[in-house]
Amino acid sequence: MTNMDSNDAEQPSSLRKLFETANNQRHELERSAAQGSSAHQDNLRDAIGAFQQCQQLTDRRAIFSPNETEDDIASGDLQYLLINHYLGELLRQDSTTDRQTVLQQAQTAYELYLKLLDTYDMLSKADSKLYQRYLSNRDDFSLLSTSDPTARRNTKITRYKQEQELKLKLRSLAQVPLALQTDDAASRETYLAEIQLCTHNTFHALDIIAQELQILALMPQTSPAPQPEEREIDYRHRNGIPNKGHDNYSDLLDPPLSQLLNDGKAGPILSKDGKPLKPFTLLDSRQRFQNGVFRPDHALPTMTIDEYLAEEKRRGGIVDGGGQTSGGGAAQEGDEDDLEKADVETMKKREWDEYVEANPKGSGNTLNRG
Repeated sequence: MTNMDSNDAEQPSSLRKLFETANNQRHELERSAAQGSSAHQDNLRDAIGAFQQCQQLTDRRAIFSPNETEDDIASGDLQYLLINHYLGELLRQDSTTDRQTVLQQAQTAYELYLKLLDTYDMLSKADSKLYQRYLSNRDDFSLLSTSDPTARRNTKITRYKQEQELKLKLRSLAQVPLALQTDDAASRETYLAEIQLCTHNTFHALDIIAQELQILALMPQTSPAPQPEEREIDYRHRNGIPNKGHDNYSDLLDPPLSQLLNDGKAGPILSKDGKPLKPFTLLDSRQRFQNGVFRPDHALPTMTIDEYLAEEKRRGGIVDGGGQTSGGGAAQEGDEDDLEKADVETMKKREWDEYVEANPKGSGNTLNRG
């Protein structure tokens, strides 16, 4: 203890000052607007480190003991009960490392916080039941344990009202005049109210962490990045470059020149003795290339219009009929030179006109007349 006190006098490493510094960093992170920036993550890691140092000093000085009760804790030391809770809050915001590892660390911090409160019998009956339920099933812990929609809704409403009441109580205690804030009983009541609110938020955080861990467990596992030596071996194997221990091994990662030239297909086909060095196929490529020198760059037609119409007619795309050859076509026009037929047609039209004049439209309708 003497060495620790001398260190406290030399540098601001005492528990009270360190906790105050860490708490100020936490408040600055809450007020920060750019929470996804690299600067925010750097400040977050600094705050996590500060609270971890606070926890180490608390354990080293044995401020909390399982043989004590709540009344044995000094009012000024009650705030140190919240160190693990603040650690859990900050760890959940860390997005630079493996998410599953971060959540497990936050879950452990929250659990240590509840364990310490349970040791001092500072959990209410409802919170004590939730804590026991959490210990019995950490992986599937949920505040809404029932599947009944009505019961789940009532639980959400109840917990929301409890949270608002705790926040209102804490705000009212924070508005106590400055003269009364130095009172030991007033400060103790403020710390206890904050502990109640943090305990309420801890169970909510454990519920969210359990759900997120279940989702992460269903995601496919990503293989770790290969080491530089493994990448070099894989590259040599894919490109046909000899590895270590081979007769033609070289530190160069470039394949041979013959392999670079058209994937090893360049070079002479026959040896000096006339033996084939690689498989080849004889084609009439010379005449084919010569015929295609002066041809247009667009596709030319492959048939005439008559051939196209004949093909369409064969496929059924053209329907015959109409005119005089059609069986059900329009009436044929009369021959102007056939006078007798013209007279017959004229008489038919006159008789029809006389009938229409003698029987006007609507003359037969005698039932609906007014």
